[in-house]
Amino acid sequence: MISKRAFVAVLFTAVALLLTPALAPLSAQEPQIPPTNPPAHPPAEPPAGAANGPQPGPAAKPASPGPTQQGAAPGAQTRRNAIGDFLATGPPPDPEAVARGEKLFVTNCAFCHGSNARGGATGPDLVRSVLVLHDEGTGKTIGPVILNGRPDKGMPKFSFTDAQIKDVAAFLRSRNQAAANRMDYKILDINTGDPKAGEAYFTAHCAKCHSPSGDLAHIASKYDAPSLQNKFLYPIEHRYPGMPGPPPDPRAEKTVTVTLPSGESVSGKLDHLDDFSVSLSDASGEYHSWNIDGASGPRIEVHDPLKAHEELLKQYTDADMHNILAYLETLK
Repeated sequence: MISKRAFVAVLFTAVALLLTPALAPLSAQEPQIPPTNPPAHPPAEPPAGAANGPQPGPAAKPASPGPTQQGAAPGAQTRRNAIGDFLATGPPPDPEAVARGEKLFVTNCAFCHGSNARGGATGPDLVRSVLVLHDEGTGKTIGPVILNGRPDKGMPKFSFTDAQIKDVAAFLRSRNQAAANRMDYKILDINTGDPKAGEAYFTAHCAKCHSPSGDLAHIASKYDAPSLQNKFLYPIEHRYPGMPGPPPDPRAEKTVTVTLPSGESVSGKLDHLDDFSVSLSDASGEYHSWNIDGASGPRIEVHDPLKAHEELLKQYTDADMHNILAYLETLK
């Protein structure tokens, strides 16, 4: 049977091999300049004392401008272009054109298609529109639709100039790319709940294990709102040997007690449990593993400190989540 350490090593190697081709386009590296060959014969030494005066020869060439002097795209822009190539969405449109197009769209089109182009009461979602996707931000495909309208579907025609059509196309292109590239997703203000209602929920469901003056004291000063919400919704952190970052919180570790048919019991940190085997590390660090053979196998008791979080996740309403976060945000 393969050891746990060997299995983890094989797993990480396989993941690295899978991710390397996918992430290669994302690394924007400077082109490498091949080294020049040294001259076959070194120049003759000048006469003694000649180096003290001016020397004949070609004028010195000024240093070539670096990437920033040549107006090269900054790292963030290069990274966005690489991501666009990887996702097959192309480079991002001109931000100024996007801003102008958004104003035009919101003024003339948002009533039917929504201010974010995701659809409205009567108009379809343009972010997922095949016509818009094929336009690729050029305005050539959506232009005729804007100018002629679709009377059979209730869409009027608009007297936009070519420049305005291109601006609207740029805005829609930006919305397509934002939907495809989740790494550019911007989290808006999520602290919109009622702190009093959140405190009441906390007292009823969370105070048994947590205290605003104990483990949660000043918690809001340690995390921003999205991170704090993520912490109480998904507190489980899966970590493996060799992963960077701080070690897991020992309070969140699962423990297990395995009682053998002989009556002997062994307790420790749960390493693995499935339908066929269970393994743990005891207090001394020694590793133990047993096969599970139905009724004749060992009795297994698992203690999961985060089980309550998992159960609450199935019960939360949207209001509950926002109210709890609003309360936690008061714990500065």
